[in-house]
Amino acid sequence: VFSPIQTAEAAVLRPRQAPPPTLSAASPESDGFDFPVGPPDGRGYYNAQVFGANHHLGDDWNGTGGGNSDKGDPIHSTANGIVVSAYDGGPGWGNVVRILHRAAGADPGLVESLYAHLETMHVRQAQVVRRGQKIGTMGDAGGRYYAHLHFEIRIRPGLPLGGGYARDTRGYTDPTAFIRSQRPRA
Repeated sequence: VFSPIQTAEAAVLRPRQAPPPTLSAASPESDGFDFPVGPPDGRGYYNAQVFGANHHLGDDWNGTGGGNSDKGDPIHSTANGIVVSAYDGGPGWGNVVRILHRAAGADPGLVESLYAHLETMHVRQAQVVRRGQKIGTMGDAGGRYYAHLHFEIRIRPGLPLGGGYARDTRGYTDPTAFIRSQRPRA
């Protein structure tokens, strides 16, 4: 059974899920963005495949130990927000968590963070999360890859999951550059 999910930008289908949450006056505004691994600054991790390289739509974060040494490491919410979905994205994606954020001073104001290849998910749809909160653990998409985090920032929330690579980057932005521009004020 499929049910339509209405989002800000598109109607997409997801198996057996309720309509996604939306930000309301009660939703927390982000007080800045941190890196999703080694918060707040990514310490102990490196960006193995940056946004735009080979038409990559996100960043791939790996632990500095190499191989699967980072499998099971904690993944953190990059900012305050609300979980739009937490589901198995299927082969190639593994577990995926998507969080909607109200980004103070950012254009267009709402952004979505996407965390993929997770071994475990520690959040559920409609859950409010805070910057730095553990939302899952680093995985390998069921053994398809060495463990790493595929991380995207989408400036058009609600886009379909997609394939992680595309020549057309409309609706996506460089996650590292975005986080650096949205760091918490001291």
